[in-house]
Amino acid sequence: MYLKDQLQGFVPTEQATEIIKKVARGSSVIRLSNAVSMTSEKKKIPVMVSGPGAYWVGEGKRIGTSGATWIYPELVTKKLAVIVPATREKLEFSVKDVFSELQDSIAEAFYTAFDSAALFGYESPYATSLMGSIRDNGAVVEAPLANFDIAASDVMAKVEAAGYDVDGFAAKIGVKNSLRKLRDASGAPIFVPGTDQNELYGQPIEFVRNGAWRDDQAEIIAGEWKYSLVGTHGDISYEILKEATLQNTLDEDGKPLSLAEQDMVAIKATMLIAYLCVKPEAFAALAPTSGEVHDTTLSTLTVGSLTLSPEFASATAAYTTTTTNATNTITATATDGAATIAITVNGTKVENGSAATWNTGDNTVEIKVSNGGYSRTYTVAVKKE
Repeated sequence: MYLKDQLQGFVPTEQATEIIKKVARGSSVIRLSNAVSMTSEKKKIPVMVSGPGAYWVGEGKRIGTSGATWIYPELVTKKLAVIVPATREKLEFSVKDVFSELQDSIAEAFYTAFDSAALFGYESPYATSLMGSIRDNGAVVEAPLANFDIAASDVMAKVEAAGYDVDGFAAKIGVKNSLRKLRDASGAPIFVPGTDQNELYGQPIEFVRNGAWRDDQAEIIAGEWKYSLVGTHGDISYEILKEATLQNTLDEDGKPLSLAEQDMVAIKATMLIAYLCVKPEAFAALAPTSGEVHDTTLSTLTVGSLTLSPEFASATAAYTTTTTNATNTITATATDGAATIAITVNGTKVENGSAATWNTGDNTVEIKVSNGGYSRTYTVAVKKE
């Protein structure tokens, strides 16, 4: 099947599988996190927060029992799209050949955008980011790199004080010089570089090389990474664009690239991927002393006079409520006056401070707070009875 005969559809399974594999290899977040396969838009993941107890057993005595405590956080996939400009001659190639050729560039674009969103909330559709969760939890250590060994120990101590073990690190590649100088009491290196994986204090450390790391936000992130969840969907869809103007792709004259004027096409590939930090207290970070904090929290959120569950708190991203009204007014206030707020109800834009009209049954309100390229999304599930 030639590309000109099938201008939209799904990337062939073989090429889609390779792209997903390359995304998993290139993403530092996926390499460290608990990866979950998803076959639908949403999936609840059982996470044990306290385990069953063990008991000494005496002759003729009844065995004691205690149950484990579980939570069921929900992974929600978001659409991640990349647009690759190409010459019109590509339309004469088979779909399989085109995506075999472009799989590396598509995968790199995917994992760069994903890591940036998951780690720091940069241009993110997710409710929160790992660094956002760490800041909300007060687990940020600010210290100069000159005392990296002490600062790294303090970061690990924050995780351990919450009852968790650090089993991995994510870091910017620029800290390698500081790491190479670290020695233990016997003079042996604490940082051990490897061919496929590096280690710090005996645990894997991933250096985010793909341009996703935000230098002003953190030097290193430590944690127990099984509480960082990534959900991936196996399908990748595509669409051929012929008339679009690519605002973020500049022509040689510095203007946005016009496909029609340049006799080109663009291939838009879209994958579904989810991210969620289910235990923020299991993570901590070392931040530069001069790091700029882009506050993306809300200070207030109301839906008419409805009662939100749980009670509103800036660090809590998801709420539920019930109404019998046809409409309710949604009002949100950002903590930082420089932040912007965008509200949608069931995918339709609603002005802040205006009334939303409800469908009978379930409705979804999304409040996206953006500040300096960083963002977080609050959601309210509104059920109209």
